[in-house]
Amino acid sequence: MDGFLLSMIVLFLVETGGRTQLLAAALAQRFGNERDIILALCGATICNSIISAAAGSIVDGWISEDALRLFTALAYIFAGAGMLSWQRKIDLLEKWKLSPLWTAFFGILILQFGDKGQFLIAANAANWDAWGLIMVGSIAGILAATIPVVIWREKLARHLPIQAIRITVGAVMLLVGVYLALMAFRII
Repeated sequence: MDGFLLSMIVLFLVETGGRTQLLAAALAQRFGNERDIILALCGATICNSIISAAAGSIVDGWISEDALRLFTALAYIFAGAGMLSWQRKIDLLEKWKLSPLWTAFFGILILQFGDKGQFLIAANAANWDAWGLIMVGSIAGILAATIPVVIWREKLARHLPIQAIRITVGAVMLLVGVYLALMAFRII
């Protein structure tokens, strides 16, 4: 259960103000169809989380504890750095000729693939025996961060200090990553 909660909280935090959240909100605004965007978000997040958690559980058997700790450290460091860095503009996928559901599904799936969340899910799954709980916790965290933004787009954007959240969470992720890296190199 600890792995479930850790993944849920970490993924909720790193997705706040993230590209998945921004794309989902922008597509909901573009299409005016929250239901299809939420369904697509759920489907894409489930697919990505299954792939990530399964890959993490496989990696666990291949590498030593120190290498695993370093892999986890790098996932947290890159997540923190990604949150602190400049974000490029989100492509609204206007050239795509698919329905809102399929545009959102494929757009979000592609966006999540290789994103910071995917590496955090894999790292967490590699560190816990119950990778299925990591997967479910990650899905819950991503959806909890993103669905409200799809529903209450402008209202939420006006009231949430997204930039402050991104800076704070990014700094915390960097600190956790550095701490794990120091442990991996047996400095502490």
